[in-house]
Amino acid sequence: MGHAVDALDAGGSTGGRGGSTGGPEGSTGRGGRAVGLRRARLFVAQVLRGQAQVTFLPSAAAGAVFSVALFAAGWEYGVYGLVGTAVGTATARLLGVERARVSPGLEGFNACLTALCFAVFLGADHVSTALVTVAGCVVVTVVTAAVVRLLGVWGLPSLTLPYCLLATAVTIAAPGFGRLWHTGQGRAALPLPASGTTTVEPAELARGFFAGFAQIFFMPQWYVGALLLLGLVVAGPRTAAVACLGNAVGVATAWGLGAPAARIADGTMGYNAVLVSLALCGVFLPARAATLTYALVGAAASTALGPAVSALFAPSGGHTFTWPFVLTTFVFLAGAKSFPRLTGSDDGD
Repeated sequence: MGHAVDALDAGGSTGGRGGSTGGPEGSTGRGGRAVGLRRARLFVAQVLRGQAQVTFLPSAAAGAVFSVALFAAGWEYGVYGLVGTAVGTATARLLGVERARVSPGLEGFNACLTALCFAVFLGADHVSTALVTVAGCVVVTVVTAAVVRLLGVWGLPSLTLPYCLLATAVTIAAPGFGRLWHTGQGRAALPLPASGTTTVEPAELARGFFAGFAQIFFMPQWYVGALLLLGLVVAGPRTAAVACLGNAVGVATAWGLGAPAARIADGTMGYNAVLVSLALCGVFLPARAATLTYALVGAAASTALGPAVSALFAPSGGHTFTWPFVLTTFVFLAGAKSFPRLTGSDDGD
């Protein structure tokens, strides 16, 4: 992913002071505790990286900041995010998924989003939500394995497609199960034309910019987005700069096309643009001027695609989630294979 893997994954010698001093029993006891502590720290680092991988960052430090941001939105969201990521990571480890995927957190981010999705749309305070969340985080690990294998044929990454597939299926099906659905009303509705003022005040623009980061994790609060942006800065200023540019392009595109001011202010018009810009400049394509331009075009395209996806899923009660990001990134990555200047196989700039 372009970032160094934390030293916690390096392992290192399991020998210690217990191997050279003290009797056999003391040595074994201290050695066993040391190994257990090291494994626990390794697992915690993998979980934190799993949260950070929502934005392509194999950084435990960024994941810790992201976790703080989720707790700032509500303690229940912080818990769901951590537990979901932990369940997904543990499931992958138990099933023997290769370390090259587990260590940098690649087996945790879809589970993190799945857990938060269920908490938001099914109600975080219900026991049924907690149970289906654990089950969903196990299942999304299996879906991830299937998607990785299928898309690998075309050389495409899985992105958040596993989570999108499972979240869409569960949220559409949930109203059919009385123990899962607690609102008493279905969400299916016919798509309607945009309504409301399109005049955006400066304060709304600023709020919408920060909320665009928060909406990646389903949170609407601007201060949550500010904390998430801080996590991106911790991971790398260049990464944060690309994310900010993508977000700004998403907001500008939405405003230019006449999106309602309320949609811009709540961040729902910017979060897919953030993910697309990160994916296409520095993650799956090299970071250079040409790919930055390409990424920002993709950010604008994903913003325009958002209402189309919403209209498509509205009659069934589904949600947009990160479908615009997934679909746009697939198309732009597949197209990039025909453009040597983007893939780095051409030295011309």
